Amino acid sequence: IENFRGYYLHSYEYRDQKELEGKKVLVVGAGNTGGDIASEICRTAAKVFLSTRSGTWVISRIADDGWPLDLVFTTRLKSSIQGLLPGFIVTRMLPKKFNQWFNHENYGLVPLQSLWPSVTLNEELPNCILSGSIVVKPNVKRFTETSVIFEDGTVEEDIDVVIFATGYKAKFPFLEKSVQNICKSSISLYKCVFPPDLEKPTLAFIGYVGVTGSILPAAELQARWVTRVFNGSCKLPPVNKLMGEVDKRRKALFRKGFPCEKDSAKMNFVAYMDEVAACIGVKPNVPLLFFLDPKLALEVLFGPCTAYQYRLTGPGKWEKARSMILTQWDRVLKPLKTRIIVSPPQHSSTAFWVKVLGMPTFLGVAFLIFKYSSPSWLPRIK
Repeated sequence: IENFRGYYLHSYEYRDQKELEGKKVLVVGAGNTGGDIASEICRTAAKVFLSTRSGTWVISRIADDGWPLDLVFTTRLKSSIQGLLPGFIVTRMLPKKFNQWFNHENYGLVPLQSLWPSVTLNEELPNCILSGSIVVKPNVKRFTETSVIFEDGTVEEDIDVVIFATGYKAKFPFLEKSVQNICKSSISLYKCVFPPDLEKPTLAFIGYVGVTGSILPAAELQARWVTRVFNGSCKLPPVNKLMGEVDKRRKALFRKGFPCEKDSAKMNFVAYMDEVAACIGVKPNVPLLFFLDPKLALEVLFGPCTAYQYRLTGPGKWEKARSMILTQWDRVLKPLKTRIIVSPPQHSSTAFWVKVLGMPTFLGVAFLIFKYSSPSWLPRIK
């Protein structure tokens, strides 16, 4: 890149699409940030190229029937099913699900690796590619003064700006060297929070974890745990058990094909939340709920796993948590009720089926009566 005479920057420096008006731009990286930047600047830039090394699955934030994807996806039932299914079945099912929206191979986005592929949330990207506003390219091989050469041998000339949306490397220069080596990856931390080999638990990392759901409720639950450890309400296991737990998680990820030196592992949202909640004593007991409160239990099992579920019991219990769980779908729809639609009166389904099934039944009975009994107008045979 040092040979490139144009302007290049990291995605964190990007501010406004107006700065790139009329320019030919290359965005390196097709993750969430790269997809968002490319989709935005293609409205004003002369041409936008999106370079991806490994490909990505692009999905919408809106799931079936218009519900938010995270609410539909992060349920206890789906999490349990996903945990029980073998990895090879999951890797076969997911591509079919992702390709229901559009065929990723036709758009040049299909991931090269089946294990731990990248997933990008973006509704605009497929349309921008289809309209030609964004051109998908493979990994960059090298730069010249004014052009870029890709690994497939193609060359794009007169590139004005290069934006690197290639992620970040975590660094903690203010910590001791021994601690820095441990904290290079959240996988090296106990429950992705505590360094396992400290003499006392006086250091914790909040939000330093990747989950398949929202990071905010995960970070909040981590903070609740950390504060209780710091004030002595919760105790951590001995150091040897902490190290054993970390090693066990690393080996489990390695068996699934994840390169553990990286820090992009996505923990199963519900499983990780329950793991941390169990350390605090706030994990909901779903089987017990089915005996005590079946209505709530059904919503906890089949509904979205929101932070309210970890306020039902234990430290930090909230008396309104139950009502919040039972009405969370209503609150999702409330902001959308800006145009009241008066639906036509719905006919009773019972009356409908009576009409549908009643007429054939009546005709059948009439036929049998006529066939096996003599009509009154016929002379009786004695």
